[in-house]
Amino acid sequence: MKIISILSLFIFSLAPVLSKNIDLEELGWPRDIEFKKGVITIYQPQIESFENDKVVAHAAIAVKQKDKSPVFGAMRFTSRVQTDLDARLVTYDKIVIESLKFPEGDDDEVENIRKAMTEKLSGLTMTLSLERFSASIEHLVADDNQAGDFNNTPPKIYFETSPSVLIFIDGEPILKEVENSSFKYVMNSPYFLVLRPSDKKYYLKGGDWWYSSKEIEKGWNSINTPPKDVSELADNAFKGDEKDVDSLAVKLDKAPKLIVSIEPAELIQTDGEPKFEPVPGTELLFLTNSESDILMDISSQQYYILVSGRWYTSKNLDKGDWKYVGPKELPVDFEKIPENSDISDVRVSVPGTQESKDALLDNSVPQTAEVDRKKAKAEIQYDGNPKFTKIESTAISYAENADKTVLLINNKYYCVDDAIWFVSPNATGPWEVCVEVPGEVQDIPASSPVYNVKYVYVYDYTPSVVYVGYTPGYYGSYVHYGTVVYGTGYWYRPWYAHYYYPRPVTWGFGIHYNPWTGWGFSYGVSYGWIGFGWHSYYGGWWGPCGYRYGYRHGYYHGYGNGYRHGYYHGYADGRRAGNVPAHYARTRPQGGSNIYRNRADGVRNTGVRPSTRPANANARPATRPGNENTRPSARPTNPSTSPSARPANPSSGNRPSTRPAQPGTRENNVYSDRNGNVYRRDNSGNWQQRSNGQWNNNRQGASNAPSNLNRDYNSRSRGTQRSTGSPARSASPAPRSRPSGGGRRN
Repeated sequence: MKIISILSLFIFSLAPVLSKNIDLEELGWPRDIEFKKGVITIYQPQIESFENDKVVAHAAIAVKQKDKSPVFGAMRFTSRVQTDLDARLVTYDKIVIESLKFPEGDDDEVENIRKAMTEKLSGLTMTLSLERFSASIEHLVADDNQAGDFNNTPPKIYFETSPSVLIFIDGEPILKEVENSSFKYVMNSPYFLVLRPSDKKYYLKGGDWWYSSKEIEKGWNSINTPPKDVSELADNAFKGDEKDVDSLAVKLDKAPKLIVSIEPAELIQTDGEPKFEPVPGTELLFLTNSESDILMDISSQQYYILVSGRWYTSKNLDKGDWKYVGPKELPVDFEKIPENSDISDVRVSVPGTQESKDALLDNSVPQTAEVDRKKAKAEIQYDGNPKFTKIESTAISYAENADKTVLLINNKYYCVDDAIWFVSPNATGPWEVCVEVPGEVQDIPASSPVYNVKYVYVYDYTPSVVYVGYTPGYYGSYVHYGTVVYGTGYWYRPWYAHYYYPRPVTWGFGIHYNPWTGWGFSYGVSYGWIGFGWHSYYGGWWGPCGYRYGYRHGYYHGYGNGYRHGYYHGYADGRRAGNVPAHYARTRPQGGSNIYRNRADGVRNTGVRPSTRPANANARPATRPGNENTRPSARPTNPSTSPSARPANPSSGNRPSTRPAQPGTRENNVYSDRNGNVYRRDNSGNWQQRSNGQWNNNRQGASNAPSNLNRDYNSRSRGTQRSTGSPARSASPAPRSRPSGGGRRN
């Protein structure tokens, strides 16, 4: 018997995002390529289209030969895009030049330049930061699309003015006997929650606190010392995991109140009676003594709360009559919330703000990988014989009792294992890598528990490899009317017979988003509660491989320093510690760890650097139970074939060299249009066109610059700010003076 601490698997090292072979300067623009007669300078590409894992772009170029003036031109190219969302890196892999244009220079000179360019640039690989890439595709991402028919009915909302913890049970409690013991534990909850038959009491442990009750849903009281056999059970179960969590958990003067819910619910709370302050420049007030996002619209006297990316409104905080508000139905003053205010992080859930646009961009970029068709393997376990159920309004059936998603479509079986599609003529395999996903998959509604596989793709294939990818929808982050939300809002019935297979959840953990860390937990983590469960397989509640967003610098600094002298002591330290340059602090907002990296069975990330995270934090935990109390293994036992094994040399072959392209010395202020004309923007904001070997003022001026060059300039500037952690980055909220929830916001 063993308890795996979810929390200990969420916390990653304080490692820089870039490998020692790539630094910020090397990721900057322009890039220089040396050739026999001089240097080719490539300015930052301007992206025309980005579909699946292919990009079409054009870029201004300059060729400087010895003892000659530079010759300016433009190129148009296509490239496969390789991404590493953990490392925040994107690679243009094997660039194919579609056209070259040089409007200046004599014919012989231009022809020599063409030959040099073709030789040096064909097949070139270049790596750039995800921030620069995302800013470059902003004009291609729709900001008003709806990802699915979600259930936005509010969960039960609890409001408390003193320290409290919401204990989530996934439906009616399911009790399972603990091996070699008279105890029973609640299988469908992530907490240490046991029934002691000798006194017919339930016991629950969280952080330093113990509780007991005669009834599971009410009557919980803190106790100083649990019965010896209960304490021994916990000691044997937690072992080393408890120490890690306790060192990070919030320290309170007394045990927080317990609220146990078997239905979808959320908890909002304040440190004492609510205290409000005005939001500058608006008719809004915001709650200062809470880590929840709570505002009041003065004109309507309505409260607004933000949970799982959704807005709800009510006349009272504690009456429970909350109603859903569509993001585009918010009062107009929400868009006016200042970027540097203490409540600025809610701007990510207000359509049209730069923060919401950045979130949409992050949600649109896939994690990609290259899969060896012969080596990649899938392992599916069923609890008994395969049991398939039809998905409403589709011709698809899914396996209810499988540990992974298995679909029956047109008499073939398809499964998704670690974001790779496999296919087989039989429900039990053998499985081979799928090269074409049936179009019917896109018909799966949000009401189905297998909805997330719609966001796993096969882009292309050769006889030996398949190019695959997944977007953050695979992990439960979805675009919804100009913002991102977490979860579909539906409660999915879990499977339970001999084993318990949980389904993705939306509610119960105070899940919030901010521009620095993405999705993260709230109150449960604050008190050291999350992480105590009886399953080695924890991923079902929070998506594949577990919930791995956020929690970098702010978690350690805030919680390590905190809560010694009061309820919220330490929040400010955590928030300040979280405000470090984006390339260090920011994790991928809409997804967990890059699961492709965790496999050694024929999957690799070509075009990106190896992870800087420690192997034990990044690897998927083993799912082979030591006894019947946990789910069956989803992995082969042979270490040489186990997908969770880390490659012996992760740096070998994972990231192509950025040579021969080197950081350039010129200013990154030269652009091209789709016709191959070249322009430069001066420090006064004026555009100049290159012609006859010199820069000539553009008579149209900056406001009417051709081919959307002002848009490209703004995107390039924003990408630079985000990539380098510049204070000018619009999506970086200022340190908050109110409680900020430590790690979840940092």
